[in-house]
Order: sequence, then C-alpha cells, then structure tokens
Amino acid sequence: MVGITSYGAYVPLFRLDRKVVGGRGEKAICGFDEDSITMAVAAARDCLNGIDREAVEGLYFATTTPPYAEKLGAPIVAMGANLRRDIFATDFANSLRAGTSALKLALDTVKAGSAKKVLVAAADCRLGIPRSAFEQNCGDGACALLIGDTDAAVTVEASYSISDEIVDIWRPEGEKFVRYWEERFTATMGYLSVVREAVSGLMKKNNYKPSDFSKVVLYAPTDRRCAELARSLGFDAKTQLQNPLFDVMGNTGTAFPLMLLVAALEEAKAGDRILLASYGNGSDAFVFQVNKQIEKIRDRRGMKGHLASKKVITDYMRYLRWRGLLPMEPGVKTVEFYSAVAAWRERDQNLRLQGTRCQACGTVQFPPQRICTKCHAKDQMEPYYLSDKKGKIATYVGDHITPMPEMPTITAEVDFEGGGRMECYTTDTMLEQLAIGSVVEMTFRKMRVEDGVHIYFWKSTLPRT
Repeated sequence: MVGITSYGAYVPLFRLDRKVVGGRGEKAICGFDEDSITMAVAAARDCLNGIDREAVEGLYFATTTPPYAEKLGAPIVAMGANLRRDIFATDFANSLRAGTSALKLALDTVKAGSAKKVLVAAADCRLGIPRSAFEQNCGDGACALLIGDTDAAVTVEASYSISDEIVDIWRPEGEKFVRYWEERFTATMGYLSVVREAVSGLMKKNNYKPSDFSKVVLYAPTDRRCAELARSLGFDAKTQLQNPLFDVMGNTGTAFPLMLLVAALEEAKAGDRILLASYGNGSDAFVFQVNKQIEKIRDRRGMKGHLASKKVITDYMRYLRWRGLLPMEPGVKTVEFYSAVAAWRERDQNLRLQGTRCQACGTVQFPPQRICTKCHAKDQMEPYYLSDKKGKIATYVGDHITPMPEMPTITAEVDFEGGGRMECYTTDTMLEQLAIGSVVEMTFRKMRVEDGVHIYFWKSTLPRT
C-alpha cells in the first residue's frame, strides 16, 4: 500500500515572545542564518533518520518563500540531505497549498510506479508588516514526509480537492511582506467556505461521518477560525481537533498543515483514522489510516522534540535585524568574492559536507584531499560524509569585533567521531555554553548572500535536548 513511511519536522530553536508585537504566547522564528532551504534540509534529515537515502528517487520542495525567483531550491535541499544525484527534484511554490499539492503528486507518483520513494519537504518563513496582526500570527518551520509503496506507517484511504479563485492572501512579485484582505471576508467567503466544501465533499463521496475520525487536522488562519470550522463540520473541537499550536509556534504557511499532521501522528496509534485539510486558493483534503508500522518511526525529534527545545527572545530589534529589516553597520570589505565556478567545483564539499577517507590507512580528511596527510598515499581516497557525524570541540574562539547579525561570532575546531577535523562557525549557541570537549552536531545554514547568490555551508551547534 502507498502511504507515509517516515516523517520529520523542524521548528527553529528561537521563539519570539509575542508580547513585544502585541500578542500572546510565542512564535517560532528563524535564526539569522536560516531560511526555507535550511529548514527543509533539517526536516528532511529528521525524516530520513535510519533510512537508506539511496532508495529515495524524488524530492518535492514546497514553499512560498524561496530564496530565488528563478532557480530551483529542491536540488540544494537534495544535496543538503545527501540524496543521490539521479533523482527528480522540483519545487512547488506560490501557494499556501503547495505542501499538500506536493504530497498529492508524490502519492500519485509512487502509486503510478514512477518512483518507489519520494520525499516531500515543505518550509516557510513568511513576513508580515511590522506590528501587524499577520506578524503576530505567522511562524517559521518545516516538515518532511517520505512517501513509499512498502512498509507504510500511514496509508491514504481517500483524497478530494477544490480549486477556488479569491484574493485573500497574496504577496506581489518583489515584495517582502504578505498582504491580506479584510478578515471577515477572507474567512467567510474564503477559508471557512472552501475548506468546508472540500471536507464535506470528501466525506460525502466516501461515506464518512465525523465519528469515523480519531483526529482532524485543519489549516487555519487563527485558532478561533479553526475551532469554528471543526464545529461546523460536526467534529468535537475539544476531543477530535488537532491542537493548531498557534500559541507555541504560529502559522507556518505551506508547512503548517503537514507539521500539524506530524504532531497528530506522534500521538496516533494503530487503527486511528486522521482527516487532513489544507487551504490556499482551494483546499486538498485527505483521509489517512494509521497502522502498527507507526511504532517503528518514533525515533525522530519531530514536533515534540523541537517544540520542547527553545530559546525565547524579547528583543524586537534583534528579530528585525535577523530578518534583514534593519540596516547593519557595514563591515570592512575583504578581497573575498563569489565564484560560480569554484562553487560548482566544491559543491559536494560545501553542500553535502563530503570529505575523504584514505583507503590505505583509513584517515579521514576534510576538505577532500588527493594525498593522505598521514600515510601519504596518492589518489587512494573514497568519499566520506560528515554531516550526520557528531563531534567534539577541540578549541574555539569568539569574535566580538567583526559586525555580524549575531555577536560574538563563534569559530570552532571540531573533531568528528570516526575521524576528521574541520574549522567552522558555531550557531544557535552562546559563548558561555561552550567548553573544550563539548559535543556538537552539524547543521546546514546560510552563510551570506553575495550578488544575489545565496551561499550555504555547514555549521556546528549544540544538540537540541
């Protein structure tokens, strides 16, 4: 049976206290070196924990906040997740429904036999005008689902879609901030009407009734509208409705319904039936059936693990600086410049964190070398990947001088388990939290933007607990 064989999620470490923007609770926010690409990589790595990545034949990346207007993000995500080269990788964009659209196509792709396993990754980091209601509600996050035709933990019983044209939520070309029409119109003529039509159509077509479902997962602009819709469809908002997590995470856009689905699956047991409905110029509705295979994929950080690990910030200026909405003090211009040729030549090293291991003596080296630094064997190297390896800090330093979005800038020498050492930045970490011997893991991050090119590499970070 075709269905979900694994799931993963990512919620950034940092949360903004909504009191500083006139709201309640917290919302998840990207760090200064994160975006939709880096979050999708993190969710994909969580999803693929313990799974043979060579078996993945496709990657569908969904977002409304891609780093490029004309350039695919999926190949970057694929390399960051260390997937093989001969896969079909493409983007789904321009709609809040892009995540479930990618999910539906992935299910159809596997069902048709075009691929055995397809990874769906959805991520968003949308911006509202400062101090607006939208800024209060939106959050950042990502989700990944692996679709396959064997060992499915969650199978798909039915699906139903509605297409609708309405100008309710939109972002014009070249603008940073999402716009929205008056809430009463967008809710009644858009969200409530369209999702109700999709869910009702699904239930009528397949002879379902509200009591057939253990959990209902609904995209919603606010928690009040979410409960209102659930009640209007005959569901018990207290016992059947999945917590929309507005007060702890916020609305994460394209990734939102899929992240809520993961949260529901973390609590689900064999035999549960789950209804999922998205929204965005229409609605995609699905019915999922959970089986006993779900117990074999519990070892993910998922939603629970990421939500439990957090750092709350109350400095609104810091948040705006991370978002690039405040000017920064210009640093001293160095001779460093971007070269597309060099980036292409080093893409495995930079995006996959590929080093080499000497076949003669087993010494691991990064960056990749032709000549072993230990036994001096020449051209006897094999690829060796460090992205999933834990390491220990051999030494580190904090730079309080160079202007950066977050100071001090921490640079560390990391010794990896199994061998290998590299120098890298350390992120999401305070200087006083580190010590010689601190255990770290690697995380895919954005280094900078140069001439419109987004440059990604790996940083070390303390494991989230």
